Amino acid sequence: MTEDNHSLTNEFILTGFTSRPDLKTLLFVVFFVIYLITMVGNLGLVALIFMERRLHTPMYIFLANLALMDSCCSCSITPKMLQNFFSENRMISLYECMAQFYFFCLADTVDCFVLAAMAYDRYVAICSPLQYHTMMSKQLCIQMVIGAYIAGNLHSIIHVTLLLRLTFCGSHKINHFFCDVLPLYRLSCVDPYINELMILILAGLIQILTITIVLISYLCILFTIFKMKSKEGRGKALSTCASHFLSILIFYGSLLFMYILPHSAEEADKDIPIAIFYTLVIPLLNPFIYSLRNKEVITAMKRIMKKRKPHNILKQISSPMTN
Repeated sequence: MTEDNHSLTNEFILTGFTSRPDLKTLLFVVFFVIYLITMVGNLGLVALIFMERRLHTPMYIFLANLALMDSCCSCSITPKMLQNFFSENRMISLYECMAQFYFFCLADTVDCFVLAAMAYDRYVAICSPLQYHTMMSKQLCIQMVIGAYIAGNLHSIIHVTLLLRLTFCGSHKINHFFCDVLPLYRLSCVDPYINELMILILAGLIQILTITIVLISYLCILFTIFKMKSKEGRGKALSTCASHFLSILIFYGSLLFMYILPHSAEEADKDIPIAIFYTLVIPLLNPFIYSLRNKEVITAMKRIMKKRKPHNILKQISSPMTN
């Protein structure tokens, strides 16, 4: 194959939602509102955990990093998608594609490991409460978070590097609203078998490892809960795990449909609804899942809001002057 016979492509068109141009204004407003709520919710949760010392525990450190990665996922995809609603060409360069997928892959991989770490944290808190501060120290928590970021960066670098071996020619329309690798593989004039194999192996290994940690942790948690004699104790233990378990079901379920289950070129249109749910809806839901059902987070929010009331701020300013 030579460049004379095929014009090589270094830019792509994100077709996105062009099948319904009559709805572009409505879709823009909906996704813009989702984006704003997602960023405010996740970054607000990060700021709350950072400012409130009582939340400087392993569970909330993991939660802050989960919220940070949800913000990263939303930032890597949504702004370009919103721009393309009213853009004439909807062009994106190959290197912009790689950057977009890099941060998307980083956020997803870190999320997998952070959710697994949160499951282990809940296991220690419920099954070995007296040894919690020994088994789940802040040092171990920080090491887990650093390990998650290292794994996320390595995973992203591998796939972005493998993209460089591909040559894109002929059609340059990506039937998607962001640069995911699976639509890119469909446009490659080089056999992407190695890329697809690495996606299957690495994504599979990451999911198997993290899901195994989650399943073992929750089996031990359920076994401990069933042995509890107090109904109040059972209810409290279940409530502490409910939000995390709900996030795990939503996250891993959609990830499984996107990357592990086989897809054909004819099913390309079916990827978009799953991708919307996975990339836009899940980052929107997580802050509400964890915040609205968490008394400590709600109490911390009320405490900070009281401190930030106008009359309290005036008292803080005037007290040094009176002294």
